[in-house]
Amino acid sequence: MKNFAEMTPERLAAYRECVAVLNDQMRAKLDSPAPNIVVMTQGILALVDSNPAIAIARQLELMFIVSTYSAFSEDNNPHGERDFGDFEWRGTRCYWKIDYYDRQTDYGSPDPADPAVTCRILTILRADEY
Repeated sequence: MKNFAEMTPERLAAYRECVAVLNDQMRAKLDSPAPNIVVMTQGILALVDSNPAIAIARQLELMFIVSTYSAFSEDNNPHGERDFGDFEWRGTRCYWKIDYYDRQTDYGSPDPADPAVTCRILTILRADEY
């Protein structure tokens, strides 16, 4: 794990920007995220699957919202890594969040700025599930 306390402000900013770019790249390819993973919680799937005839269209709608999300602020992006977003969908407050794991998804990533050792997991969830 990186020791942020030992980084200069410039190196920390560059590191966080690298992580943000990798997060943006993942969000841009939600339809084929490998080796990363996209999941929707049970609460989101209950909303998506409430009408089976349009469930796939609703999943695509959510993925579009997340992939094009740009409403980053100091409140939802305090570290500048663009790993969290909040939005309203069909009358429900929702979030998306990227977490960093090792490639086997057993432990946290030793370095989220290194895609060779990191699997990003993007979760789409209802705010009341957070």
